Amino acid sequence: MKGIILAGGLGTRLNPLTKTSSKQLLPVFNKPLIYYPLSTLMLAGIKDICIISTPKHLPTYEELLGRGNNFGIKITYVEQPRPSGIPDAFLVAESFLEQSKCALILGDNIFHGSGLGRKLIDFQNVVGAKIFGYKVKNPEDYGVATLDKESKVTSLEEKPQLSASNIAIPGLYFFDEKVCEIAKTLDVGPRGEKEIVSLLNNYLKNELLNLEMLPRGTAWFDSGTFKDMHDASTYVRLMEERTGESVGDPSEVAQKMGWL
Repeated sequence: MKGIILAGGLGTRLNPLTKTSSKQLLPVFNKPLIYYPLSTLMLAGIKDICIISTPKHLPTYEELLGRGNNFGIKITYVEQPRPSGIPDAFLVAESFLEQSKCALILGDNIFHGSGLGRKLIDFQNVVGAKIFGYKVKNPEDYGVATLDKESKVTSLEEKPQLSASNIAIPGLYFFDEKVCEIAKTLDVGPRGEKEIVSLLNNYLKNELLNLEMLPRGTAWFDSGTFKDMHDASTYVRLMEERTGESVGDPSEVAQKMGWL
């Protein structure tokens, strides 16, 4: 399985900081934001990772992370000239994927929890698509999944104004080898981008979409605003001070995985 970190976008909600820097290079407590999604993919056992960003910011990512040798992994860099939606990542990274199964994580999403790594490794042999659910108070800010009594997905909506469901879909997705071909068939949505919900609905229509609730006690941060960044930084600081262990540190993950 290969991994993709989508670290493009304009990050306008974090202006003026993002006028000169990519959002995913901003600090969350003592590390750049991109360290956290990178660590999540590594915990899933993924060693071949592609970082997608703008031509302006890719050189900075390469200066920060190199080719991944320090973490026992391989990092490839691919340009996305302009934000074109999450499914576009599979098109610009098609030659990198080489028809392999893959995991895609948004570069501003932070996950942390006991046993999370062992759970993610189970998805190496995904059939169809695998997504996660996370209960929130403000579903209108996220993609939302509605489940039936058997906890199967019945519908998906992108930032619904009114929804009977409060199950948000975090920015971590696992897909089979067909994801690039499906992404090519998607139409551009009202926002001028290909929408991730459209891609997931394709799998849902073919009964190949599975949702699993993130384990109780798992922390998830979608770091799109100043408040989100502050909350995530506070969480990381408290966890590190109380446990004495590093959170979202690729070097530590590499040691635990036996890659260094």
